[in-house]
Amino acid sequence: MATHSESSEITLRKRRVETRKTTTTHSDDNTPNNEEDTCKAKKQELVTLQTGTYWLTRIVLLRSIAFIYFIAFTVAYNQNKQLIGERGLLPCKDYLLSVKRYVGGKIDMSAFAYTPSILWFLDWTDMDANLDGIALVGMALSGFVLLTGTANMIIMAMLWVLYHSLVSVGCGWFSFSWESQLLETGFLGIFLCPVWSLSQVPPRCPPSLISIWTFRWLIVRIMLGAGLIKIRGDRCWRDLTCMDYHYETQPVPNPMSYYMHQSPWWFHRFEVLSNHFIELIVPLFTFLGRRMCMVNGTLQIVFQVTLIVSGNLSFLNWLTIVPSLACFDDASLGFLFSSGRGAKQAVLDLQAEEASGWTPKPTRGMLFRRVVNVALGVLIGYLSVPVVLNLLSSKQVMNTSFDPLRIVNTYGAFGSITKERTEVILQGTMNENPKDPEAVWEEYQFLCKPGDLTRRPCLISPYHYRLDWLMWFAAFQTYEQSEWVIHIAGRLLANDTSILSLMEYNPFQGRDNPRWVRGEHFKYRFTLPGSGPRGKWWVRERIGAYFPAVDLVALRGYFKSRNWPHPDL
Repeated sequence: MATHSESSEITLRKRRVETRKTTTTHSDDNTPNNEEDTCKAKKQELVTLQTGTYWLTRIVLLRSIAFIYFIAFTVAYNQNKQLIGERGLLPCKDYLLSVKRYVGGKIDMSAFAYTPSILWFLDWTDMDANLDGIALVGMALSGFVLLTGTANMIIMAMLWVLYHSLVSVGCGWFSFSWESQLLETGFLGIFLCPVWSLSQVPPRCPPSLISIWTFRWLIVRIMLGAGLIKIRGDRCWRDLTCMDYHYETQPVPNPMSYYMHQSPWWFHRFEVLSNHFIELIVPLFTFLGRRMCMVNGTLQIVFQVTLIVSGNLSFLNWLTIVPSLACFDDASLGFLFSSGRGAKQAVLDLQAEEASGWTPKPTRGMLFRRVVNVALGVLIGYLSVPVVLNLLSSKQVMNTSFDPLRIVNTYGAFGSITKERTEVILQGTMNENPKDPEAVWEEYQFLCKPGDLTRRPCLISPYHYRLDWLMWFAAFQTYEQSEWVIHIAGRLLANDTSILSLMEYNPFQGRDNPRWVRGEHFKYRFTLPGSGPRGKWWVRERIGAYFPAVDLVALRGYFKSRNWPHPDL
């Protein structure tokens, strides 16, 4: 929604443009051919977007950021209570209390600096309501920006603060690289917008070239970080064999992962070489002029779409597309907008006026905004120093923040590739004696992670099942290193509906509670098309027990020592 002064200014601009059009149209019919050509050229200028401006780029960027925010807040609303709520697997209230004790027992700036979250200032008597409230407000604000294609600094700052408040208290559930990447992308999005105006094309607030370059710098760092960590990491990236394993062993495969895994060896070698080219060479195109920058943006988007098709990597690849969009200006994105009206026509009018030599008189607000843009560039440059040093270091670390607000971060993915897939399968039994060889153990099925051998791999990206992802990591560790797995077992023994909402199948639905629950450790492999057991996507081999059979009585002391509420209470 534009202000009254902006609306008046836009109206005056349109009148000036229409006057020029009318003057051109009624020119003398006896004008020589060369003058007619000049007149046609001027008309053409009025309908063809010129290069070098980023009004439409801003709209595309804001809608893209809002889309990712909407997905992230939706995931939070659906899963936060079960994971970090009052009776969650890792309650955020317990984490906040531990931080409060660590900083001296007071909620002050030191506590806020350690864990930046507005939850410090809310009533903790109903933490579930707080978490739901944050998620719902985030969904509403991001939905507004997504639908309208407009935002101001206040809305974008609110989205950033709200999501930061969840990530800061999310513990392991929010420990993924895309959380920091979304926070950095969202922070940059704040400075794309005018302070107050909700106009798609606010005439006195053009997108800053500094702001556009902060997005380009982000995609350069993301890709170089991912490429360098691979070259310095697992040997299979250097001998070109990593893709022999990736599709089968990635955290949450999708149906295409199954078929991509069956590709011939030479195609997998080509994939690794292409990966190195896209991540290590192509990002440098950003600094070689407009056309090469657009080549970089195009290749990065194609690369991310390929990754989206071949696996469920949450909203990571969708999010990585966002800064790539900053490689395109209005002339290259004009095809996304309707001609003759709306934002595209407004940009055409602005470009026509600029071509005629008319420029708006600078106001205090415009001058202040220039100062803010320069300050943003200085801030990003300063915070990038340790990030660049990390990229150049032989001891490079990935997915790390050097500042508590996660404004500029290091990135990287799959520096090492697991060669075998292992899974933790939770089972329950009604038998009184868990050691009885005749005991019937029935399996729980998670929403997406592999379990049932006949179940087709799921397709959920950009959505994210946090528990399924953490179960993938838990399979590489012991249950002592992932104690929350035992917490799940206790809740399953009580048929706890909160935890069961994060699962697809409960074998004891509508029956008595299981008496015992155990964790079994298996090695999983894709079947070969036409050669495996009919109807099965996976074959598996038992490794051994992941954790022994437990019941509610045995877990009472375990839960009490960790301050977890006992499931039967």
